[in-house]
Amino acid sequence: MFLIYLFLGIMFIIRLVFLRLSIRNEKVILANGGKEYGEKVSKAITVLHISFYLAVAIEVYCRQSSFDTTSLLGLSLMIFSVAILRMVTSLLGPIWTIKLMLVNDHQFVDHWLFKTIKHPNYYLNIMPELLGICLLGHAWTSAVIIFPIYLLALMLRIREENRLLVEVIIPNTRLKQ
Repeated sequence: MFLIYLFLGIMFIIRLVFLRLSIRNEKVILANGGKEYGEKVSKAITVLHISFYLAVAIEVYCRQSSFDTTSLLGLSLMIFSVAILRMVTSLLGPIWTIKLMLVNDHQFVDHWLFKTIKHPNYYLNIMPELLGICLLGHAWTSAVIIFPIYLLALMLRIREENRLLVEVIIPNTRLKQ
């Protein structure tokens, strides 16, 4: 159980580090005339993310889960998700935020990752992270109850991002070319 809590705690701390980066970027974006979109969905995702970690931690305690090969698979997914998060934040630089925000004259980042997978932060970071912490702690109840609700919130976020891509980002990119 100790190893599970250790890795869960490390992952939570990593998330806090990226939250700090996001907050710093948000302040700069807003100070330069940028705008936030989908505030309600952002709040829901935040609540769900924290709830997911808490639910998994409680479930680990209730099940008295121990670290095994399933946990190792979960840890591998978590490491993969952090690597992708690091890559995405590096590629997007100062425009990356947890919230859905656009800078003035927001441009499409045409890196192969974004061309190949439309929303890599969700499909290759958040989903593997959540599945990883469930596998890490054998938190099947959390996976069955909270994960589908989280997926619904992500679907709403992706819909909002797709709308902004079509209405704002792609047109801005074409104007600059």
